Amino acid sequence: MKKIAFLAVVIGLHCAASAAQDRFVAHEWGTFTSVQGADGIQIEWNPFVPLELPKFVYGQPHRRTFGLTKGEIIARQRMETPVIYFYSPTPRTVDVTVNFPEGRVTEWYPQAEGGKTGRTMKWTNLQVLAGAQISLPQDDRGSHYYAAREVPANLVQAGKEAEKFIFYRGVGSFTAPLRAMVSGANEETLSLQNAGTEPLKHFHVVQIRNGSAKYEYFNGLLAHGETRHIELKPGTGTIPLSEFQDKIGKAMQIALEKEGLYSSEATAMVNTWRDSWFGEDGVRVLYVLPRTWTDRTLPLTIQPAPDEIKRVMVGRAEVIFPSQEWKLLKQIVRYSEAAPEERPAIISEMKAIGMGRFADAALRRLLGTTPSKDFNANAWALFDAANAAGNTKSLAAR
Repeated sequence: MKKIAFLAVVIGLHCAASAAQDRFVAHEWGTFTSVQGADGIQIEWNPFVPLELPKFVYGQPHRRTFGLTKGEIIARQRMETPVIYFYSPTPRTVDVTVNFPEGRVTEWYPQAEGGKTGRTMKWTNLQVLAGAQISLPQDDRGSHYYAAREVPANLVQAGKEAEKFIFYRGVGSFTAPLRAMVSGANEETLSLQNAGTEPLKHFHVVQIRNGSAKYEYFNGLLAHGETRHIELKPGTGTIPLSEFQDKIGKAMQIALEKEGLYSSEATAMVNTWRDSWFGEDGVRVLYVLPRTWTDRTLPLTIQPAPDEIKRVMVGRAEVIFPSQEWKLLKQIVRYSEAAPEERPAIISEMKAIGMGRFADAALRRLLGTTPSKDFNANAWALFDAANAAGNTKSLAAR
């Protein structure tokens, strides 16, 4: 009997060790971007950028347009580049479901069910491969896509399509839990308020202008209504942009790892958004959203369930200042009153201001207070012409 009991213990320990070695893990990261005016009101905008993703990525039809045209998608939130990685020493077959009750998924890869509405996306019988070597699709565009592959996760396969992760993006109609407000005669104070019910953590307040930048870090806004005031002081304490990007990139990686991402995942996320988070002129706030907020906003189900699921989402608030809106208004008035031969010079000046993807939000906010049909038509004509030359700098340049 003693030999039998001893053998049972040995077998039990062996099975436990094997189970530990066969640990199944899923990790996810992504960004939710909003654009806010000086009053903290989040603005609807058209967040789509041409040629931003590889051609092989699936998506709903939409247009990068600048008026209220049929087929245009506008939203208060842009859910950017969530990717889900899987880690398993053995092959597995899983079903993955992403729900987006207050939004819709607009791009994804590999192919999934649910693309017609984008409310619920399902990857059924997804193969989590182990040790397989498969060539992944390539494309000559998609700068915000390929950095996510630099992670030692398992390959996944849906049908004949293979990738290092599940990828999806979308838009939402809800507001983010952070309110950013600008005050002071010289727009020198940025007030950040927790407008939600859960703690917001790892704040990086970024200021970039003309090749120089700085950031201020604080740990969090932990309670509803808690507010932090940041003195902006443009030009004070800035460093060259390349030095700044390395410095804040390391700080962001540390914050993301504290929230549960592997080092390679945190690095991939920072590298994905380095040129946008840390390169575009303007004032923006980066912070980590609560896991409970993510699970409520974007429910995720994986069956069979992994032993561990980490979900780390970064909130991004782009801030538009009253002085920017004023400059924009003056340019529109000039364009509206100008003779045809004078308009090319005004268009050129608009490009010098910097009209990146967030200018769409600024213009919508401005035109909402100006009901004139002719004025609105001239505003969109100027905006469209200024963007036709491929200007990529953010409006957020002060």
